[in-house]
Amino acid sequence: MLKLQELLKVLEYQEFNQGLDIDIAGITYDSRKVKEGYLFVAITGFKSDGHEFIMDAIENGAKAVVVEKDIEVSGVPVIKVGDSRRVLAQLSAKFYGYPSQELTVVGVTGTNGKTTTTYLIEAMLKELGIKTGLIGTIKTKIGDKEEDASRTTPESVDLQRIFAEMLEDGVTHAVMEVSSHALELDRVLGVEFDRQVFTNLSQDHLDFHESFEDYLAAKIKLFKMNDKPSIINIDDARSEAIIKEARGEVVGYSINSESNLKAEDIEVTQKGVSYNLKTGQEKLAIKLNLTGRFNVYNSLAAIGTVYSLGFNLADIKKGIEKIEGVPGRFQVIDEGQEFGVIVDYAHTPDGMENVLKTASEFTRGRKIVVFGCGGDRDKTKRPIMGRIGVTLGDFAIVTSDNPRSEEPMAIIDDIKVGIEEEDKVEGEEYIIIEDRATAIKKAINLAKSDDIVIIVGKGHETYQILKDKTIDFDDREIAREAIRSAVTSD
Repeated sequence: MLKLQELLKVLEYQEFNQGLDIDIAGITYDSRKVKEGYLFVAITGFKSDGHEFIMDAIENGAKAVVVEKDIEVSGVPVIKVGDSRRVLAQLSAKFYGYPSQELTVVGVTGTNGKTTTTYLIEAMLKELGIKTGLIGTIKTKIGDKEEDASRTTPESVDLQRIFAEMLEDGVTHAVMEVSSHALELDRVLGVEFDRQVFTNLSQDHLDFHESFEDYLAAKIKLFKMNDKPSIINIDDARSEAIIKEARGEVVGYSINSESNLKAEDIEVTQKGVSYNLKTGQEKLAIKLNLTGRFNVYNSLAAIGTVYSLGFNLADIKKGIEKIEGVPGRFQVIDEGQEFGVIVDYAHTPDGMENVLKTASEFTRGRKIVVFGCGGDRDKTKRPIMGRIGVTLGDFAIVTSDNPRSEEPMAIIDDIKVGIEEEDKVEGEEYIIIEDRATAIKKAINLAKSDDIVIIVGKGHETYQILKDKTIDFDDREIAREAIRSAVTSD
């Protein structure tokens, strides 16, 4: 517990209506999670406004409330601030005792590759005998305990609580994905990063950011937070803008240019990728159980990060070569069939292009692509992904993804705009199957020896978000069932 007046010392500006000498047992922005003695912070969200739930919070036990609007509330202290979301981050860091200062925290940002890169870093550190924590799109890990993640980067109070739990569990190193939303919405304010990693930048989240420039500006914030080393993909066109703003040492990695870490003599197969790692005058052969040139970049980012933390390259090599893969990231589905099946989370034009180009490097038959686009998200990428699907794939099945509040066929119509620009013939070069499970089964049934079915968009997800409900749905399990059914019918 902390006294409210002690908590409020971290704020530059404050107005309040009564005494602050009360104990605070916890902090939350969700009135449903308020317990006796909590401080409730009312946030103006995109779909709901926390100010409308203040009375619910008080009824549930809130002893004080933070607001950014003029609200008439009696019986508890009301602290008015300019930006309650930012204040939530400041208060949360203070309440939990600034736990990130006691941890070695690595933050990974970029459009694609965040999940794989964080997994690689965390797995290598574990192999090196470090007790680790992981925060990301798929799951949160505290030592050996795991729980599913609800968003890429948790809200600030949840993030600080997780860091505090890591410390209590004996974790020394935490690796986390840092989304542009988290940076823009101050979720990581108060986090002391020891390393910042940039993977790449391509079109995404333009439903949230007003422009690509705003999206880039949000990412840059991570590299301006402190003067610790930054590990940066210098092959990316936007890296110069990030390097210019980075306050600390820059450790560059590359496939194409001379840099601190460079991959040479790259060989890609269906089962993995190998390359020679050049660092200064030293060369080291690396053999990954992950495939694709994009995983060369991800592994370079991970190796560069762990190396910059002071670990031996030979030990790093042993660690990264033991890693089998990441759920839903170019994941091979093998039920003994004569054709390949890959499931991947790619849901951006750049991600989808990387996956299909990687598959082209080892596919002898046709590439059958199953894809859609999410609802209530950036609509401008839909025709682009449609064009990529039919030009880099030999046959495409356009289907539903997570339609959310939109009609699935309306999303598919947006995708078709890009397909029609390529003069592709429906029925010969692509088909439309709205139901995703049916689409996956159709692709499996169409595949012959040496073909590869590539199912993109949902990756590790075990659900599908519809207009009025969320249902259990796993691309990997649907594919396995379809393969087993096809083998049985044969």
